[in-house]
This record gives sequence, structure tokens and C-alpha cells, in this order.
Amino acid sequence: MSEKVDFDQHTENYNALLRESVGFFSADDEYFARYKVDLVKKSLRIEPKRILEYGCGIGRNIPFLRESFPTAVIEGSDVSDVSLEMARQHNPDNLFYLESGQMDMEPYDLIFVASVYHHIPPAERGQATRVLVQRLNQGGNLCVFEHNPYNPITRRIVGNCIYDADAVLLEPRELKGLVKNSGLQLSNFEYCLFIPPKFKALSWVERHLGWLPLGGQYWLCGTRPT
Repeated sequence: MSEKVDFDQHTENYNALLRESVGFFSADDEYFARYKVDLVKKSLRIEPKRILEYGCGIGRNIPFLRESFPTAVIEGSDVSDVSLEMARQHNPDNLFYLESGQMDMEPYDLIFVASVYHHIPPAERGQATRVLVQRLNQGGNLCVFEHNPYNPITRRIVGNCIYDADAVLLEPRELKGLVKNSGLQLSNFEYCLFIPPKFKALSWVERHLGWLPLGGQYWLCGTRPT
């Protein structure tokens, strides 16, 4: 694994780097954020009252969480102070805090984690997951999206991306194990991101491909037992 990436150095050009990395799939910066939030929204049985985006970066997902869950309290955390400052500027009605692994906070009904785990050193992933589980209400959900290491295009994107220089991709079985070993019940697992939006007429096909390990990413949801 390469030296740990300092995300403060890439905050200003994060969106440009993202477009450069995944432009073949979608030139729309908002596509991925809306796509993931929509998947989570459709999977939940109960509307969450309190939501945390763990590893929120510059807050790109926050407006879509707000749109999908308009009555919820939505907060974000990250290890990059510079990114959080930008998130606050773009989302002044939301609370953001620097991530330090603390557990003494009001619990959440949903914790949303998008493409964060591959930046956590493997030896620290178990503890990070346990911290997130402790932040959940009983019956609360931890929803995690990760890059699919079985997809060669995904591996190429990660390998060429500056802010993924320290990435160690997780196989699905590792992420499932982290969730289960932390006391959550696995309630959902699917592969996703098969169809580029320019072929949106075929987007209905994605509903039937969650089992196929060829999607650009995969995601799971773990529920804290009541």
C-alpha cells in the first residue's frame, strides 16, 4: 500500500479528479451520488430520523440525502478538515465534524458510507466498523458502498486516480465479515453500477443484475438487532 493520501491536498480539485476518473461512465458529477442514495432509500422499510454520512468529504452526497429524507437530521464526518470546511459552505444547514472515532453521540438510524473503506488500512477496518455500529440505534442501518475488485475497469480507475493512491480494495466477503463480526445482521447485498446513464433506456435491467459480480461497485446494508 502506498503512503496515506492527504485529502486536504485534493479538496479544491476533487470534482475535477472525479470527472477525469469516471468520465467514461458519466460526465454528470451528481449521477453517482443520486444513484447511491436512491438505492438506499428504496431498501429502507422505516424512514430514518437521524442520518450520518461517514467520510462525507466535501459533502457531495448531502443534498441528495436531504432530498430523499427531507425530515431527517443529517450530519457528516470526515478526517479532512479542509474538505469539511467546503462541505459546510455548500451545506450550511447541516452539522459536520472532524472524525476521531468518538462514540459518545446521539445515535443514528442510518449511517451512509460511500467509497470510504478502501482508504481505511485493513488492520483498522474492524475497529472502524465497531465504532459505526455503536453509533447506530437499535434497528438502525449501516449502508456501505465499495469498489468492486472483480471489475477490471474499476481496478483501472482506482489505479490511475491520485486520491486512491493508498487504496486497498475489499472483496465482498471481507466487508460482509466486518459487518457480521460487528454484530449487525446482513439485510442487503448487491452489485451495482452496470449501466451508464447515456443508456438510461436500459436502466431497468439493473434491477435484475444485483447478483452478478460485474458491476462497478457493490453495496450492503447491515441492521443493528433490536
